[in-house]
Amino acid sequence: VQLVESGGGLVQPGGSLRLSCEVSGFTFTFRTYGMMWYRQAPGKERELVAAIGSPGGSTNYADSVKGRFTISRDNAKNTVYLQMNSLESEDTAVYYCSGWDRGRQYWGQGTQVTVSS
Repeated sequence: VQLVESGGGLVQPGGSLRLSCEVSGFTFTFRTYGMMWYRQAPGKERELVAAIGSPGGSTNYADSVKGRFTISRDNAKNTVYLQMNSLESEDTAVYYCSGWDRGRQYWGQGTQVTVSS
């Protein structure tokens, strides 16, 4: 199983970024899996930011990002996205996508998002 994130970078407060996570190697077809985005800031625990159900239905968000972040998926591309708008300095973290397969949680390598002027 491989999860490969991309799209991180440096952005000014109030700016936007879109993260992508391409998935390969799941046991079953990608659309049957719920997917999640987590983040971990320096000195803090990893936290769940957003989740999307399969095959592309319900979504859930941490209170801190509601109304600013949107999780979505393209099942034809085996890819999950995180659109991040109105970014704040508190959003600075390494962002990871994740999914469960056969009772094990898989993680990407992470992509750094830095919000700073």
